Amino acid sequence: MRDLRNRFADVAKWIEDGEQVTITRHGAAFATLAPARPEKPRKPDIAARWRKRLREHPPIPCKRKLTTEETQAFYEDMKGRL
Repeated sequence: MRDLRNRFADVAKWIEDGEQVTITRHGAAFATLAPARPEKPRKPDIAARWRKRLREHPPIPCKRKLTTEETQAFYEDMKGRL
């Protein structure tokens, strides 16, 4: 403890360099100082994004379903645009 108090600047530099420092009191370890770990990026919440999108842009109601031929023509048209 005394050494930590007297040499804290040196110890802080070691920690900044990625080293872990164990603190002892009367020869017995009681704490470890370690560099802070950056927070892990969170996984995107895809379901929440879709819910928000549906609230902002609700689907257009359709009176009838597309036939197979109409659906295929739609997909072919979209392929040509990409």
